[in-house]
Amino acid sequence: MTGTELKDALDALLAVATRAGVPAENARAEGLSLAAALAESAPRASADWMAVTPGATVQDFFDAAVRGRRWRGSPTAVLTELVAQGSSEKVAYAEALAELASAACTLGEPTMRVVGNASVAAAAQLQAAGARPLLPGTSPQAGTPSLSGTALPGGTTTSSGTTASGGSAGLGGSAGPGGSAVGVQPEAEQAVVAAEAEAEPQRTVEELLAELDALTGLERVKREVHRQVAVLRVEKLRTEAGLKSPTITRHLVFVGNPGTGKTTVARLVSGIYKALGLLSKGQLIEVDRSELVAGYLGQTAVKTAEVVASAAGGVLFIDEAYSLTAGAGGADQYGREAVDTLVKEMEDRRDDLVVIVAGYPEPMADFIAANPGLASRFRTTIEFDDYTDGELIDILVGLARNADYELVPDAVDAFVTILQHTPRGPSFGNGRFARNMLEAAIGRHAWRLRDVTEPTTEQLRQILAADLTDEPEASETSEASEASEAPGASEDQPGTTVAGKDKDAAEDKDVADEAETPDKGETA
Repeated sequence: MTGTELKDALDALLAVATRAGVPAENARAEGLSLAAALAESAPRASADWMAVTPGATVQDFFDAAVRGRRWRGSPTAVLTELVAQGSSEKVAYAEALAELASAACTLGEPTMRVVGNASVAAAAQLQAAGARPLLPGTSPQAGTPSLSGTALPGGTTTSSGTTASGGSAGLGGSAGPGGSAVGVQPEAEQAVVAAEAEAEPQRTVEELLAELDALTGLERVKREVHRQVAVLRVEKLRTEAGLKSPTITRHLVFVGNPGTGKTTVARLVSGIYKALGLLSKGQLIEVDRSELVAGYLGQTAVKTAEVVASAAGGVLFIDEAYSLTAGAGGADQYGREAVDTLVKEMEDRRDDLVVIVAGYPEPMADFIAANPGLASRFRTTIEFDDYTDGELIDILVGLARNADYELVPDAVDAFVTILQHTPRGPSFGNGRFARNMLEAAIGRHAWRLRDVTEPTTEQLRQILAADLTDEPEASETSEASEASEAPGASEDQPGTTVAGKDKDAAEDKDVADEAETPDKGETA
């Protein structure tokens, strides 16, 4: 591959971004980051990625992957803002991102892991925009994209479609009837979609709180958010009535282990604050230290101010905020500059900006105490508990259902066994662990169907117990045993390298982004 599919997908994404009034450089940057995050475990993916990013290096590829990992299970920053604005282009943009996820499967040598990543990421984008969920094996014109046709290790393909030399039909498939590109609608249809979007009413506080209540687990979080809403609502009513009211800080501290739903709740909080009339836009901008700190003194203040400006009217969510002040001697000069700038910007924009900082409990306490300006502005801390086994099962089943897969009972039992033998600690991924399991299972599901010429819809939907483990089925064990007796036999599956395995392990260890928490109504 030479990155041709990715270039075409980027062009389509930029076309939608232009119609939506989104700066092209913003859409291109997040598109490249998402593609890198999905394909980073594929051998030689960086070379194909660099082919469409002139002047980029291998380090740029992996830096982009780090930035894009958070979007493997949640909507991108631009899509989040389009949804918050009720843009008529939100569905088209989500579909373009799904096409881009498909293109990521063609970078380097496609692996089962990449296929799983792409399926879950595409489902997250489509669901956030209110589009129909993924339906494996169907065409885009029939309703949803699919990954059928994606080349897998060894030159085989998933169920149907092209070979390794021919690329991938992808999540969005190929051209639609008449040769038109998928996702590009006739002008009349576009006008209808735009009119419907413009007529779409803004979501109410009650609707957003109902969505919060429908999330799996998080009982303590739900109670605190309801309390905050009640306090802020009364404060607003008292102000409107001309009564004196104490100044109540709206900024929040979220503490908890990775994957406990902090980003999901932050997104709902941004919508709730907008519905209360406390924010003008209600978008969520999610960043970490790398997006606030620059390489030279003096540049960090500018970079941080620009990030805060992009969040004006909405919520700025800073993950692992303690990294700005961490270290034996306290904050480094760059982190201190970022914090000082943040405090100033929070004061200047106090009427139309909410900042939520998140991280592990103890480091976050040190972070707040490191600067008097932070301590006076962050007075409310919400604790996110780890999920129970039952809640993780609900999350896995819900994520699968959102992507239009079904875990058979034996698969659910297998996941229970895996949970019982998985050590729990601060680094346990919680919802992220469940999403990793699904991504890997989707890849194994595709590999299992590699020789099935015309799989049934049931086969395309069902995740079996064998898809949740690396242990081969009995028939495969027998075949592998016979093959191992042949001269020069390899211990790995075609296309799988030891380096690739190490990369996956490192990725799972490093990634601490949030898994989207499914509604109770979407789980078994």
